[in-house]
Amino acid sequence: MKRNIRTTVLTVGVLIAALGLPAGAAHADTTPRVDLRVLVVSDGGPSTDAIAAELTAAGTPYTRIDLTQSDRTVIDADFLADTVDGRPRAKFQAVVLPNDNPFPAGSAEMAALTVYEQTYDIPQVDAYTYARPEAGLQYPVHGGYSGSIDGKRAEVTAAGRSGPFGYLDGAVPFEDNDPAIGESYAYLSKPVAGADFTPYVEAAIPGQAAKGTLVGEYRHDGRRELVVTFVYNQYQQQFRLLARGIVEWMTGGVHLGASRNYFSVHVDDVFAADDRWNSRLNCTPGDVDCTDSSATPDPIRMTAGDVDHAVDWQNDKKFTLDFAYNGAGSVDHREDNNGADALADRLIARRSEFRWINHTYSHPFLGCVQDTTVVPWKCATDADGSTRWMSRDDISDEIATNRVWGERAGLPLVNDELVTGEHSGMKVLPQQPEDNPNLALALDDNDIAWLGSDNSREPAQRQVGPATTVPRYPMNVFYNAGRAAEQVDEYNWIYTSRAQGGSGICEDNPATTTCLRAPLDAATGYADHIVPLETRIALGHVLANDPKPHFIHQSNLAEDRIAYPVLDGVLDGYEALFTQDTPVVNPRMRDIGTELRRRAAWQAALRAGEVTAHRIGDTVTVDAPDGLAVPATLPTGTTLAGAAFGEAYAGAVSGWTPSTGEPLALTLPASAPAPVADA
Repeated sequence: MKRNIRTTVLTVGVLIAALGLPAGAAHADTTPRVDLRVLVVSDGGPSTDAIAAELTAAGTPYTRIDLTQSDRTVIDADFLADTVDGRPRAKFQAVVLPNDNPFPAGSAEMAALTVYEQTYDIPQVDAYTYARPEAGLQYPVHGGYSGSIDGKRAEVTAAGRSGPFGYLDGAVPFEDNDPAIGESYAYLSKPVAGADFTPYVEAAIPGQAAKGTLVGEYRHDGRRELVVTFVYNQYQQQFRLLARGIVEWMTGGVHLGASRNYFSVHVDDVFAADDRWNSRLNCTPGDVDCTDSSATPDPIRMTAGDVDHAVDWQNDKKFTLDFAYNGAGSVDHREDNNGADALADRLIARRSEFRWINHTYSHPFLGCVQDTTVVPWKCATDADGSTRWMSRDDISDEIATNRVWGERAGLPLVNDELVTGEHSGMKVLPQQPEDNPNLALALDDNDIAWLGSDNSREPAQRQVGPATTVPRYPMNVFYNAGRAAEQVDEYNWIYTSRAQGGSGICEDNPATTTCLRAPLDAATGYADHIVPLETRIALGHVLANDPKPHFIHQSNLAEDRIAYPVLDGVLDGYEALFTQDTPVVNPRMRDIGTELRRRAAWQAALRAGEVTAHRIGDTVTVDAPDGLAVPATLPTGTTLAGAAFGEAYAGAVSGWTPSTGEPLALTLPASAPAPVADA
């Protein structure tokens, strides 16, 4: 993707006129107020939209102006700055532009931005710009490069590691997910001779030993620009790796909003067994939609050795799995094996090694009563045509009995968390378009506050009676596969065409993104295709400041233990990219729910205009409604009411602070540079 960019040439007189300041005016004795809000000027391209998405996810306020809209706001001196109580105010702490100058030649808007940045020391991000002298770089034709850098490895420079990208270990790999599609176009170039330019991220220029700049800081004419010379979108790993540093650079590490890299994994059906995929029938005997009487269920269940492996794996990765358990699985196993259950004995002996979630006692479907005489099943109805529902008492018994079983086993439980079998009880399309009305009542009976839901069905949190949902990402490692060959066989059935022996789902649903051009090899398809794909998807969630948990099943920790290559791919891949002060955060379910809920409240307050924040010198002041939790990211050493603020993460401190309705005043450390007005 290339840009046509025009340059605005400004005289000193034009600059002063654009801001509306009298010639010779000075604010040397007046510390300016700088509002903690970013101005994002978009041309509809993916790069500015990616930065806006990063700000949204973190909860950092911004104002967006779309240059493609004819009725948009005009950027002028009054829009950018004014005076409050006799003090000059900069309304934006940073400016994001599509490139170094997206306006026509002689633009008054660019002139206004230029003098605004000079006057208040406001940084500018050039989201994706051509390498040229106006951006501090040589034209690529002078020993540089223009073209694809798919699959290339960039590196953070020493200046980048000691500056805004210090949370990265060095490598910035660029994706190459499809060799037939160009994914990352870039300009690699060296700084112009004599330019005050500091490269932060570089990559080797093809065919040369020299490196060219992909991200760097250009200081000129009293301004600071972060120059980015490759195109990206919000989902690409290379942007996700650099997004935090872009925000930290533009805000000087002082901004509302906070972000972490989260990864939690729920393992469903622990103590129970999962039915196995049948490659002859292309369905799962024991499942309601597999009605062939010629096949019997062939259950998959963990062993004591699988428990020990899980503990050793956790200790090696410094990571804790969440086990969603069904107590009846052990009770039934003991009844069938003269009281013996080596798996349960080992799980209970090592119970403190895991976190535990109530998954109901026997894993029944808690929604409507299922009529399985037809495929697909449907909701059974009474004579008057009304839906038959599982009763309140039956749902409550499933929750309470499992809780009691877990307590007797000594499991360290958090009793307000629940994941129902198959997320049942909540609506499931197309058969059950509404929640079981008895579910909310049973949740209330058992004091459930957090209810696991399927993110692929309902990505947003919502209330179900007293409980708030916690959407969970399903990993495409199937519940009915304990061996890699079974996973590949079912994967081929789902994602290939009818002509190739598949289900045809992809033909019927062209938007499906995991469709295959040809069946995977039974011996290599799992390691060569499924594992890298699932790793990339999950790691993408981790890098997107997304706390939602992922879920797999106990069958995936048994037999071939097919979950571990994906989990290893995520955690090992992460460790290779980030420094030790930026660890993966591994919260349990209720903490995830709390994080999602307060984010939603914060975003609602931002949309309603109920939050304002500004900085004057070394003091940050935030006004927010009483009871609202306020997120902020600030330099290490920041204090609130004399006490240290926040928790350390990625070289800064950040966290949530409840507002009392009175202004929050945070004091920055003396080392934090403050903007100074200079007309």
